[in-house]
Amino acid sequence: MENTAATTAQAITRNRHYYELRGEVEEFLYDEAELLDQRKFTEWLDLFTPDLQYFMPITFNVKFGEHAAGERTHREKDMSWFNEGKWSITKRVEQILTGVHWAEEPLSRCTRMVSNVQIESVQESSDKGQEISVRSRTLLYQNRCEHEQTYFVVRRYDVLRRVDGQLKIASRKIILENTVLLAKNLTVFF
Repeated sequence: MENTAATTAQAITRNRHYYELRGEVEEFLYDEAELLDQRKFTEWLDLFTPDLQYFMPITFNVKFGEHAAGERTHREKDMSWFNEGKWSITKRVEQILTGVHWAEEPLSRCTRMVSNVQIESVQESSDKGQEISVRSRTLLYQNRCEHEQTYFVVRRYDVLRRVDGQLKIASRKIILENTVLLAKNLTVFF
């Protein structure tokens, strides 16, 4: 299906406007991390657009020179750790909030640190409005029970869409570099 909406991409020049927009994006990502760390999952869901794509591919060890084609699974083709939309994430949140969730009882204690925030592009389209492509890094510390500790170091690639003047997450791709998942489960949100 052909997209007939007019789209214009703005070149990224690191001037005052870039740094103002990056500051707004950073605050948005920091606020999101705080909502998750405080277990305010319902409020966190409000940060997503209805057409959200939330994807975490699986990473493989591949031979030199084959990284681009085969190091990670593809969204609509292969298996992944997450390939979700807003509906399925909402259902995961609802399940956690029942208090009857074997992998999250007791609830994990998490701390997220967001860094290396950079804007890759800004696009204006007649049907979706302004979309900002952002890359960042996140260190997520998870503690459960007495002795379970896990660190997740991820690269995130987000598309933030301005909806009624507010930033919302329209797309998130999460790159976990581990080829073997060392955590007992993946119940935390990235």
